[in-house]
Amino acid sequence: MAEAGTHVFRVVLQDQPAIYRDIEIDSAKSLAKLAEAIVRAFDFEFDHAFGFYPDTKGRAVLRGRPAYELFADMGEATGTQSVRKTPIANAFPEIGHAMVFLFDYGDEWLFRVELMGRDVKVAKTRYPRVLAKAGPSPVQYPDPDDEEEDEDDA
Repeated sequence: MAEAGTHVFRVVLQDQPAIYRDIEIDSAKSLAKLAEAIVRAFDFEFDHAFGFYPDTKGRAVLRGRPAYELFADMGEATGTQSVRKTPIANAFPEIGHAMVFLFDYGDEWLFRVELMGRDVKVAKTRYPRVLAKAGPSPVQYPDPDDEEEDEDDA
């Protein structure tokens, strides 16, 4: 494994392939650090529970295994693995491997996370880092008044 290097991911907002971020992160860091990098790359507040699940379609995503959840780190018996103790290199062992990242179980922000490549660490470079951005970041907490106005206009 390339644990002494970096993993390069393409993170796509589900159902919106034109909105993505390419993120490079230290391969030895935890899935929790990857989650934080994803959330920050999309200009969200890192203020909710999250998990990584097999790349499946529809609502079945939460039942897939292996799965990694913050709840496992909180001592809940979920049948999932730790996001704080699992290195990125273990969860994403080969190029092309993809998982679904679910952030905020209430609003259900879903992102497809695919390992696009590996690289070597560059001296004096801060990781994680965003290598590319496409599309605007969605609004994490839309103003409910704006939604009501949109309905009234219809």
